[in-house]
Amino acid sequence: MANCCPVQWSFENFLLRGWDFIVSHANYVWKLKQTLPTLSAALQELKAQRNDLRRQVDLAEERLLKPLEQVQLWLSKAETMITEAEQLVSNAPQQMNNLCLGGCASKSCLSSYKFGKNVAKMLQQIDDHKSKGAFEKVADNQSAASVVVRPVEQPVALESTIQKVWSCIVETDVGIIGLYGLGGVGKTTLLTKLNNKFSTTQNDFKVIWALVSKDYDVGKIQDRIGGNLGFSDDSWKEKSVDQKATDIYGVLHNKKFVVLFDDLWERVDLNQVGIPIPSQENGSKLIFTTRSLEVCGEMGARKKIKVECLEPEKAWELFQDKVGYETLNSHPDIQNLAKQVAERCGGLPLALITIGRAMACKTTLGEWKYAIEMLKRCALPKMENEVFPLLKFSYDNLPNATMKCCLLYCCLHPEDYCIPKTRLVEYWFCEGLLNEFDRISDAQMQGDDIINSLLNACLLENGDELGEDCVKMHDVIRDMALWITHELKATENDFFVKAGAQLFEEPDVKIWESVKRMSVMENKLEVLNETPKCPNLRTLFLSQNELKVINDGFFQFIPHLIVLDLSKNPELQTLPKGISQLISLECLDLSYTGMEELPIELKSLTKLKMLDLNYMENLKRIPQHLISSFSKLQIFRMLLLENGDYPDEDNVLSGGHEKLIEELKGLQHLNKLAIPIRNMFCVEKFLNFNLFRCWTQTLQLIDFRESKVFNVLCLENLERLETLLFSYCESMEEIKMEKLHTGVYSSANYTSRFHTLSSVTIIGCNKLRDVTWLILAPNLRNLELYLCLNMEEILSEGKLGEVASVIGSPYPKPFLKLETLYFQFLPKMKSIYWDALPFPCLKLIRINVCGELKKLPFNSDSAKGNLLSIEGSKDRWATVEWKNEATRDVFLPSFKSVYG
Repeated sequence: MANCCPVQWSFENFLLRGWDFIVSHANYVWKLKQTLPTLSAALQELKAQRNDLRRQVDLAEERLLKPLEQVQLWLSKAETMITEAEQLVSNAPQQMNNLCLGGCASKSCLSSYKFGKNVAKMLQQIDDHKSKGAFEKVADNQSAASVVVRPVEQPVALESTIQKVWSCIVETDVGIIGLYGLGGVGKTTLLTKLNNKFSTTQNDFKVIWALVSKDYDVGKIQDRIGGNLGFSDDSWKEKSVDQKATDIYGVLHNKKFVVLFDDLWERVDLNQVGIPIPSQENGSKLIFTTRSLEVCGEMGARKKIKVECLEPEKAWELFQDKVGYETLNSHPDIQNLAKQVAERCGGLPLALITIGRAMACKTTLGEWKYAIEMLKRCALPKMENEVFPLLKFSYDNLPNATMKCCLLYCCLHPEDYCIPKTRLVEYWFCEGLLNEFDRISDAQMQGDDIINSLLNACLLENGDELGEDCVKMHDVIRDMALWITHELKATENDFFVKAGAQLFEEPDVKIWESVKRMSVMENKLEVLNETPKCPNLRTLFLSQNELKVINDGFFQFIPHLIVLDLSKNPELQTLPKGISQLISLECLDLSYTGMEELPIELKSLTKLKMLDLNYMENLKRIPQHLISSFSKLQIFRMLLLENGDYPDEDNVLSGGHEKLIEELKGLQHLNKLAIPIRNMFCVEKFLNFNLFRCWTQTLQLIDFRESKVFNVLCLENLERLETLLFSYCESMEEIKMEKLHTGVYSSANYTSRFHTLSSVTIIGCNKLRDVTWLILAPNLRNLELYLCLNMEEILSEGKLGEVASVIGSPYPKPFLKLETLYFQFLPKMKSIYWDALPFPCLKLIRINVCGELKKLPFNSDSAKGNLLSIEGSKDRWATVEWKNEATRDVFLPSFKSVYG
């Protein structure tokens, strides 16, 4: 009996435990009516808490903040719980139907038990999760992406430039790249495309974009860079420039970065900003856009890439896209008018886009014709309001009023006109715009500097007139300049410009009587009948018309006229007597006019500084003492088209021009001279006078009838000789190189022989067989030979042996600076040079009627990298004997048939 008590206790314990187990599990079933409503309420509370938190996250993301990972995790778990709880709630009706005996029992005990247990468990999980959902903040400043992709319009024709820049980026030795070009040409678009390209190309750069703009502030640049690096809180923005620079440098000096600066107007000090200097060692890059080539230099750009305007085909493509298919096809004639409008935009994307959008709803011919007329007048509202003001920033940024006046002066010329640089500077000088110097030879330096500055600012472009240095104005820049002159009409810049306007009659004098500068050049004017009263007129361009008659009173009331250009009016045979009234005149250009003599009335022009009589085909007489009366004359030009007979009486042109030479001797201010000489006696007389040795730029030797041999070394002391012409010297058989003094020239002395000579023209010298002396002109740029019927070779291998005795050293490689080569009617020409030459600067060869010239001095490396054009006949090209097939293949694309 003693052993029964433990057994009985164990059995009772088992029963009690079993009962507790049954009761605890039964509770899941018995309490379903209570826990299910509680779960539904907890679910709604969790949903509300989730929604509130999600709204906070969305708001933070809109502010470019990054949600905290613990918040993201809580929301993720909440979503899972909500899904599971909703499933339980949706199954509740079925489970409630299984309950019986007032909810104390179930028809399916096991199912109800499991369901009840899951409900209780979910309720506990929701309560726990809700308690963890209280966050002090839901997001923080996010670390900047390596590249922030920027919105950009689809670019047109930028692919090749993008590729050129990208190739520089991958070059390790190129750290700083400058992209420069005209305002509105697409520099920002290009930079944006480059920025976005970093996001699609595998690389390890940290890319930073910062707009700089005019009158930049270092602190603002730092703020923009700081935003890319994660420094965007208010406390950082309150730091000093030096402190910010330290922070920026601290991040970047350990990174490989690309900084993209848009719209630089002046040098930005990278050290002051905090940007480490890009170098081969750190592999980083700085790429910037600017309107000025000078800024590229100031920033130390290793590569300077010009962003050009669009070619006509691409410009038309862009314009069509902005106007739209529907408008362009709304009338059969609109497309042709639209092409005219697009052409007026000169390939400038900003103008094409602005005008294209403005014309997108213009569906009548009248609207398009009106737009064309307004564009011609520079008065289209969209251009005035959106394009010209943007371009005017470049004008306003010019450093002084002189440079601004010089730019506006260029718009006196027609569209697409190649303006000779030398002539432009001479006009500026006579106008008094170049006030730093009294002599044109010195003022030329200031003028050249201004031209270079305007070129660097992309307000002028280099012209394409081969053989002469020229500049051009882009059409839209010219329109902008004319718009500026109109805006400044109340001040001194009152212009009247109808250049190239197809005028047949002179404009109504009332329109231009008050102007300061007037240009009606390149029109169809034949007669000037009016007697205008123009007290303010300083400049008058009448060149390239069809003038025959100028009324005697035309110049009577223009007392302050300074520059008068009548050039290229071949039918203008006389000047009106009233020209004597132009007592303020300083520049008179009569070149290429048809006058037979200069009137003595010109003696009144005592202030004349420039007189151009070049190529006046009919000129037979200049009265004695007329030229010598121009005591202030600095520039005198008088080259002849051909030889002629001149009356002896009272005429400085008679004889060998010795009378002309005598009159020029008295002009002590002369420092630019172009003159013809007709015999050796006059050459010797001419060369004995120091004034001529110092200031002769162009010398024409014409009709040397008595000279069979000419020693070119007699001209070696012409210090500034740039152009030399041999015209119709039919007796001349040889141009030799014979030392005038004993002793051998050292190679150092040789550098002073003809080093200034850049252009040589030989025409109608039928007995010459070679021009080997050209080896003495190392800087020759232009060579023209015409109508030399016995010319056989340019450089004679046999005669080159003479050169060593002349210069005291082996002769140099010829034609290293040559740009243009013209050969015409040289029927016996066989050789230019016996071996291949490099021709590093050659741009154009034009050959016609040179049947014996079978070989050109080329190999596959000649003119490498040049945009060379070879012009001639197809038959002539077919007879060329090339050094090898590789050479022929190199030059085949350069050939252009121009003579049939």
